[in-house]
Amino acid sequence: MTQFKIDPKPYSRGAAFLTLLEKEVLRFKKIAIQTIFAPILMAALYLVVFGQVLGGRMPTFEGVSYIHFLVPGLVMMSLLQNAFGNSSSSMLSAKIMGSLIFIQLPPFAGWELGLAMIGASVARGLIVGAGVLLVSIFWSAPPVDHILWVVVFGFMGAVLMGSLGLIAGLWADKFDQIGAFQSFVILPLTFLSGVFYSIQQLPGTLRTLSQFNPFFYIVDGFRYGFFSQSDFNPWISLSVVSVCAVGSAAFAVLLMQRGYKIQK
Repeated sequence: MTQFKIDPKPYSRGAAFLTLLEKEVLRFKKIAIQTIFAPILMAALYLVVFGQVLGGRMPTFEGVSYIHFLVPGLVMMSLLQNAFGNSSSSMLSAKIMGSLIFIQLPPFAGWELGLAMIGASVARGLIVGAGVLLVSIFWSAPPVDHILWVVVFGFMGAVLMGSLGLIAGLWADKFDQIGAFQSFVILPLTFLSGVFYSIQQLPGTLRTLSQFNPFFYIVDGFRYGFFSQSDFNPWISLSVVSVCAVGSAAFAVLLMQRGYKIQK
């Protein structure tokens, strides 16, 4: 009896990755009102409320108004939350609905799917962040002293959260678990990272504890790109964020490659 063999390498790895990436990007583009415009509106409301209520009352960096100080924090907060939400919801939805099998059947490598999900999360996070920054022009756009620092911290922050979202999506069995993780881990760490205040305003103990929050280094380094001022050494912040982002991405891709909780 003649046996047919399937060539395991009939396609370009680069083309496979780009196809998977396009699929993931189209997923959040189809519901852009929920995934793009709603987060931008939410950040704009934060800007209106906190900018008007606390403007002139909150000490910030020398020569920096509070509303200018607030904008980079809101941009980064929106970026981080949406990068996490994209990969976590994509993976968990695929697991629950059973659609993941249609991606596993073709000879795609686990690392290709993992990097595609992280890449789409980075894209969504950066789009939302850029949208929030654009909306801030209606009030008063902050100066940008070092555009490269802004781009690098934005990209690394999105990679970190996209990777953590993928890990959470692989680990979780239902949306309640993802919701709990966002409510009790991601949201508190984000709000306590210096988005709305400078940690120099905190008492000594709380200021020290803030330095154990990895999100603080993302927000503080990102803010340095705008004002050339920060609460911590920006080079140390860049090192911490880079190590966390690369390590999380490598771990997430490794889990995908091994089929953690998706192969039975």
